[in-house]
Amino acid sequence: MRKYLFLFLVSFLIFPVYSSAEDFLGAPVISQGETIEETDDRFEFKSDLSHDEVVTFYEEALKEFRDIKYRDWPTATYIEDDGKLLWHSITISKEDKEGTTIVIMKDNWTWIIGTLVLRYIGVFVVLLVLLIGMSISGAIISRTVGKSDKKNAV
Repeated sequence: MRKYLFLFLVSFLIFPVYSSAEDFLGAPVISQGETIEETDDRFEFKSDLSHDEVVTFYEEALKEFRDIKYRDWPTATYIEDDGKLLWHSITISKEDKEGTTIVIMKDNWTWIIGTLVLRYIGVFVVLLVLLIGMSISGAIISRTVGKSDKKNAV
């Protein structure tokens, strides 16, 4: 009997209990509110709490994570994870009269690869600008040195 009890308890440590009501991809979800849309990549719901109360909830819930960035936009507050969490962003609307809409988005490969491609192209654009600048300055310096050599030779 002890073996079975031990295996039962160890199974809870190995296989954590899944609870979709409390979080979505590890991002906390406010329990007061109604679900608008839920897919594997997106969870959208509306809460009766005000925008400031929702932002305070998320600041408290996410304070242990160090790679969280908060952006305050005119129409929404955008919370972004720059770390290794499964979710990418939480958008909290400001201008809803019926409540506050919260959208949690999953981190996806399109975003990741797009960012890497832009950085890769950006490096070569910077190198191209440096090459053009050095070519122009080299041509100017060559002409200047060539003219001064001709004056010194005469």
